Amino acid sequence: MPDEGNEPVEQQSRVSRRDFLKISGASAATVPLIGTKVVHAAGAPVKIHGPGKTPVTLAINGQKHTLQLEPRVTLLDAMRDRLAITGAKRVCDRAECGACSVLVDGKPVYSCSLLAIEVQGKAITTVESISNGDALHPIQQSFVDSDASQCGFCTPGFVVATKALLDEHPNPTPEQIRRGLSGNLCRCGTYHGIRHAIAQVAQKGA
Repeated sequence: MPDEGNEPVEQQSRVSRRDFLKISGASAATVPLIGTKVVHAAGAPVKIHGPGKTPVTLAINGQKHTLQLEPRVTLLDAMRDRLAITGAKRVCDRAECGACSVLVDGKPVYSCSLLAIEVQGKAITTVESISNGDALHPIQQSFVDSDASQCGFCTPGFVVATKALLDEHPNPTPEQIRRGLSGNLCRCGTYHGIRHAIAQVAQKGA
């Protein structure tokens, strides 16, 4: 096996085994944190972030926030722990229940399983921005009127998912409602109230 210190010239622009071990082990060892570096993979330059903190800019509810985050930090953790945007709830933390749902460029996503660094340059919408000040959005008001929540932990995620559903299907069929909310779970079993709320707000043309 050739000595790593004498790599062929054509190999020098790539990540050596020694460099890889340094990068992957830096977070566990007591070494200075590194920032962004560029390596070459398949002949193309690729940025490597971490394991130290790196600047991350998030556009949430129309406002830009620049944070210093490790690349492994999820969008949910960045919002709740660093920005006090707590509408999205941490429940399963496994992309199974939908309580942490937010909109990214208008599409519902699980913020517990999306890295903050991945959504830079995208429009992030949380349940906090759906209402207009103290005035509830028609979706939120419909949830209240239809008694569509009990413990309330799942409600922000359902409201966000409903917003995405009605934006795409203003007059959804029962099948579209079922599919549109299939990624959200309610442990209290208030599905009848939720479906009624959606039908009510659709009739009003929210």
